Amino acid sequence: MKILHLSDTHLDRAGRPDADGADGTTALRRILADLIHLRDLSAVVVTGDVTDDGSREGYARARALLDAYARERGASVFYATGNHDERAAFTEVLGCGHAHPDAVCAGPDGERAAASTVDGWRLVTLDSLVPGKAYGRISRAQLDWLRRVLATPAPRGTILAFHHPPVALEVEVQQALGLQNADKLAEVIRGTDVQLILCGHFHLQIVGRLEQATVWVTPGVVSRIDLTARPGTERAVHGASASLVQLGTANGPLIHTLHARDPRVGETVYEADEDEMREIIEELGPSRMSPS
Repeated sequence: MKILHLSDTHLDRAGRPDADGADGTTALRRILADLIHLRDLSAVVVTGDVTDDGSREGYARARALLDAYARERGASVFYATGNHDERAAFTEVLGCGHAHPDAVCAGPDGERAAASTVDGWRLVTLDSLVPGKAYGRISRAQLDWLRRVLATPAPRGTILAFHHPPVALEVEVQQALGLQNADKLAEVIRGTDVQLILCGHFHLQIVGRLEQATVWVTPGVVSRIDLTARPGTERAVHGASASLVQLGTANGPLIHTLHARDPRVGETVYEADEDEMREIIEELGPSRMSPS
């Protein structure tokens, strides 16, 4: 099984560059054009921040571009929500994120999770969006539903896909704005057939583990974070990226990154200093009173 893993496409209503010069539509078109020779795909998985502004137009453009690419390769497209997404518009255009799900969880706050079977693998998308914030949390309703789904093993195993990573580097903004209840997710998947977790959000590649599962964080499509910047600051650079995931091999999962040929690759999109990063964490991170 081969999965093209994309995240953080950040398409918007206008389809033009933003104030920093980032252009999600152009970046997505560029990476898909450069992956023209990629074949034998089973799935295209988009782990959140499909849009930058939560607009229906952004979701419709993402669907049009990705459906056309996947259709030529006989693959299905799956979507999860990120912190920039808006649940009502996402649902209106993309439904639960699966075209033909085996099971769907509809949570009390509008969150959606879904499971589908692809080539004998169970692919589960979860909704880690906390409206108005940048950190993530998977709701109790989804965790309870996931526990029931995992009670029956899939023929070849289970893959989870959601936006906020349950792992982080020693980077303050990652630790503050990642998945805040990773311990609860770990309890649910422990000893199950979950083998791989796909995430985005951090705009750079990271590999780690949660219980028995490999965790893969793919770099962003709209931009990548450059960790050579001074600690406590953040620099984003141009260069659309994606990941190819191969499962079912003796040494799997095998994962590698793919980078578009962008004439601006490596050029700065934005730089945030220490004060700006502290303000972001204070405004968009969890409060001390947030539930675990």
